[in-house]
Amino acid sequence: MNDPRHFDSRYKGPETLETPKLIRSITIDRCSNFTSGGANGNDINLLSQLYKARTNSEEFISLLVYSVPDLRRIPFDEAVQQEFRPTRLGEWFGPSWSTHWFHVQLRIPNEFAGEEVHFIWNADNEALIWSIEGLPLQGLTGGAGSDARHEYILTTNAQGGEIIQFYIEMACNGMFGAGNGLIGPPDPNRFFNLNELDLAVPNRRAWDLLYDFQIILGMARDLPTDSLRAAQALYTANKIVNTFHPGSDDSIEECLRIAHKFLSAKNGDSQHDIIALGHCHIDTGWLWPFEETIRKAARSWSSQIDLMDRYPEYKFICSQAQQYEWVKDNYPALWDRIKEKISMGQFLPTGGTWIEMDTNMPSGESLCRQFLLGQRFYEEHFGKRCKIFWLPDSFGYASQLPQLMHLADMKYFFTQKLSWNNVNKFPFTTFWWAGLDGTKALTHMAPSETYNAQCTPEELIRTVRNHRDKEYSNTSLLVYGNGDGGGGPLASMIERLRRMKNVVKRETPVLATWTGEMYFELHRGIFTTHALCKKFNRSCELLLRDVEILATMAHIEWVNLFRYPKADLDQFWKMIGLIQFHDVMSGSAIEMVYDDCLQMYAKVDMLAKQTRGALIEKLLDLDGTPIPEGKQALAVLNTLAWSRREVIEVPLDERLPTMKQYSAFGRTGYALVENVPPLGVKGFNFVEEPEYEPVKVSTDNNNNIVMENIYIRATFDKSGHLIGLTDKKLDRSLIRPDERGNVFKMYEDIPLFWDAWDVEIYHLEKGRVVEEGSVQLLEQGPLRAALLVEKRISETSRLRQIVVMTAISRRIDFETEVDWNENRQFLKVEFAWDIMADKVTYETQYGTVQRPTHYNTSWDSAKFEVAGHKFADISEYGYGVALLNDCKYGYAAHNNVVRLSLIRSPKAPDSNCDIGHHVFKYAIYPHEGHFMQSDVVREGYNFNVPLLTKVVPQAKTNTVSNAFPKFRLEEAPNVVMDILKRAEDSNDIIIRLYEAYGGHARARLMCSLPMKSVSRCNILEDEMESIQITTQPGSAVDRTFSTNLRVLDDDIVELHQQNEVRRQAEGILLNVGPFQVVTLKISL
Repeated sequence: MNDPRHFDSRYKGPETLETPKLIRSITIDRCSNFTSGGANGNDINLLSQLYKARTNSEEFISLLVYSVPDLRRIPFDEAVQQEFRPTRLGEWFGPSWSTHWFHVQLRIPNEFAGEEVHFIWNADNEALIWSIEGLPLQGLTGGAGSDARHEYILTTNAQGGEIIQFYIEMACNGMFGAGNGLIGPPDPNRFFNLNELDLAVPNRRAWDLLYDFQIILGMARDLPTDSLRAAQALYTANKIVNTFHPGSDDSIEECLRIAHKFLSAKNGDSQHDIIALGHCHIDTGWLWPFEETIRKAARSWSSQIDLMDRYPEYKFICSQAQQYEWVKDNYPALWDRIKEKISMGQFLPTGGTWIEMDTNMPSGESLCRQFLLGQRFYEEHFGKRCKIFWLPDSFGYASQLPQLMHLADMKYFFTQKLSWNNVNKFPFTTFWWAGLDGTKALTHMAPSETYNAQCTPEELIRTVRNHRDKEYSNTSLLVYGNGDGGGGPLASMIERLRRMKNVVKRETPVLATWTGEMYFELHRGIFTTHALCKKFNRSCELLLRDVEILATMAHIEWVNLFRYPKADLDQFWKMIGLIQFHDVMSGSAIEMVYDDCLQMYAKVDMLAKQTRGALIEKLLDLDGTPIPEGKQALAVLNTLAWSRREVIEVPLDERLPTMKQYSAFGRTGYALVENVPPLGVKGFNFVEEPEYEPVKVSTDNNNNIVMENIYIRATFDKSGHLIGLTDKKLDRSLIRPDERGNVFKMYEDIPLFWDAWDVEIYHLEKGRVVEEGSVQLLEQGPLRAALLVEKRISETSRLRQIVVMTAISRRIDFETEVDWNENRQFLKVEFAWDIMADKVTYETQYGTVQRPTHYNTSWDSAKFEVAGHKFADISEYGYGVALLNDCKYGYAAHNNVVRLSLIRSPKAPDSNCDIGHHVFKYAIYPHEGHFMQSDVVREGYNFNVPLLTKVVPQAKTNTVSNAFPKFRLEEAPNVVMDILKRAEDSNDIIIRLYEAYGGHARARLMCSLPMKSVSRCNILEDEMESIQITTQPGSAVDRTFSTNLRVLDDDIVELHQQNEVRRQAEGILLNVGPFQVVTLKISL
């Protein structure tokens, strides 16, 4: 019937809903319980169906154990030779950091024939399964967290009745060490219970449903609530719960059909594209010692190789050459498997550095060595260099990194750490990062804001939501896998990814640029925590610099006879580089790590100083030669590239002439040395004294102590505060009335959570001045005047310092000792100057960075504590003052006040952090002219690199100056010649220099020996371009102009020799750009 007034009863529309409409929150909770192990009804939910059968019967499982004494970590070959005893499910093992080896023998039940069979082990700690032959097979991670890895696949097709044997190496620590809570200090007496020990047959279809359901429920929970896809996901998840019946495989199949229908819907072409890579961030040292990291690498990487065998499409990216070397040296069979997977393109080495280092505190040369050691390792063992600089977890990124990356043959930079900023959100995701010299690096900051993604829909949704360059880029990287403590991806993550896979790579036409440092607005306390580690870092860096320079001089002098100590130096640099790992250099590791660090530092310090001493004796022709009796001379060595005039401290030696002045304590004498040549040596017999105006000490009308020399006048009050400083030449007062310098302030230092890492912005609100103190005169010239300042910082801490002014320098030194015993207190020293500046200049690697002295914006305020190296300088037009130090890295500045951070006292993860005796130096250096026209950079080096001395026979006083080949850098005071070393793979000489102030330079490099060739190279020492050795105009020899047709060949030779002398006298001219790092390879 066609009458529209009548309803056709045969018409069938949508079904009628016979139940209440879904309430979103209740439905999500219901669906969550469906896959929860702790929810009501978990005995009949989906998790209850994951295994068809399982047994822990000792009829099928035999277990023997050997507990290693004395917390030793022994290799496989030693372990299997020991006497094992019977053990069983339920036994406890410990204490913390102990190791227990298990011999496991299994008999597969006949009922399991034809099935896949899993071995399940959970002792709430970490373990590694070894084959009987000694091959690491897979790591095991205990506990109930998302990083748990309990299962090991024994066979995919059991015969029934077969015997399987292997070993398990148990480590009595969790994934994050042995502390209470995440960052609590380790408990030395933790014990671990073997609470799961099973043979099990998985229900593969139930596992498939679990992975499907996790994706669908995740989309329902995390997509915008008003989106169609979220509503469809919630409906589908709820329908699956309604369809499922425990014990019914048919219901599981029906649920899988429902899930497949939903998941098969394809994203549109305009959707965001995500590239996912497996990753396993292993902190090289943090809540566990270095030795445990070695085992973590084996556990993690063997697990990933097992996943590669099971999932051919799986790719795993992995950095840190140090960890590769550890595996190579300790697990040769695993190393072979890694190389096999690298050749197949599944195991992807990346990073290009020795470790994932801190980039705030290591010197420029240390960063170069990180790249050099890392890239050479990758090239030697894997046949190629890395192109991606991989630093997902370091705490801020120094402004010279783009240039150093480029010079290390790298193109790309990856991180995500700035997503942790606690003040401002970093504005870019994929962008060009322009460094201090203008070099650009293509950078990606993962919008997922993690390097430990779990492959959940929420992370993919967050990746799209946080992508900040949608106008220019439609692609981002998802780095997934359990990390920090290692482990890496689980099979479940790969399974979830398979269900979300729809990735297309696209080109990006244009990107924004971020210029300068990428300052991390969190973890600002790391510049100060664990002061002794930082002190050794600076001193060892500079000690190795001395050794390399002296060894290179010896190499040049005896090229075919001298054995350059390359192997020793490589080992020293590897140890220094290891300690520069970001969680170690920062001071945020446990006490055990720093015990290991101090052993390594002590080794470097002792052996490198022995090497330096032997090199000095060899270069001065003293090795094995007894010094004759009678008065001797002093050879003074300068390892810096400019001439120096200083008052030096000379240990008492009866063989030396009487000193002009001796120290107050009578253990040393003082001598003035002048014109000590750059990278050279000069002899002094102290018979003729240089002219100088003595330093003077007096008291003023208020009983304040006044110290003055030809340049400055300084006034100290009765408590040791600097209350007056005058430039005598300019009659310029540098301290305002009622303001002071050398003021010690104690701040309450209680971060929100990250104790060793953070100092929070509110600490500035709660500080007190350490007012009281005493001052007494120690030395009053003529070469050096000194005051002794003593202060009681608190009931439990004391400070003692010697304030030094010499007759010949503007610099005032503060040689300080502190006995420190505090709980979450922060000690700083500050100076208030009569200088107007809205920025302070801080030294960084190979240059400087300027930061504000005001709190105008949130970006300015966030920099309330910043990193610097040897100095911070506050300057206005015409004048400035630098604050120097010999081992500190934390600074702050506000208005006219500059502070140096001295000591902290956090209690986690090291409860004894920095408690004890501290020795350090800082100095003030007033200078005429703005910083840009000053010699502050050189003074920072002078303060940190003392002149070296050696007693020599009087007869050598004038001849020692010929001991060193001469290298000089002229015509460019803004260029610093930083290092001199032998080339890695030849007898050529490497010189590294840099422009220090941010301007162009035209420098002339001179050498006392003929230079055959000079080329610019990168820090990997690849030659990039040849440099012409300068020839004077008109000096070339041209036989066509000879009027003597019988010119003898030896006449031509003589003319060539004369021309060569003139040519060498001119040296080479170098054009150096602002903050540019230049590496030269020279053939002599």
